Amino acid sequence: MSATDRALELVRTAAQAASDKLAEHIMAFDVSEQLVITDAFLLCSAPNDRQVRAVVDAIEDELRAIGAKPVRREGERDGRWVLLDYAEIVVHVQHEEERSFYALERLWRDCPQIPLPDTVTSGRGQ
Repeated sequence: MSATDRALELVRTAAQAASDKLAEHIMAFDVSEQLVITDAFLLCSAPNDRQVRAVVDAIEDELRAIGAKPVRREGERDGRWVLLDYAEIVVHVQHEEERSFYALERLWRDCPQIPLPDTVTSGRGQ
């Protein structure tokens, strides 16, 4: 089994929103074979707490526009690692330091990476 079409739509929309707010190291993984609780993870980072919050706000706004609402949100107060759980996908927006320390992409490297649109620039701007 692989990620559903809806999960892929959510991942791509969230990735674009993160990119538009200059998030860095944007990656998505299809974790549907490994986990029963979600289909995909989206990982991205930002250089400071304020930008982490801006990325989170942009992702929530764009996903809300296509009818998705998070079932759970964690870490928003500290702004170091915010987790947004949309059931089909889980979005991790991390401060650069947390991203380097926890290295979630190494943990999930055996899962297929989800291709993102060319417009998702991982902090390089348009």
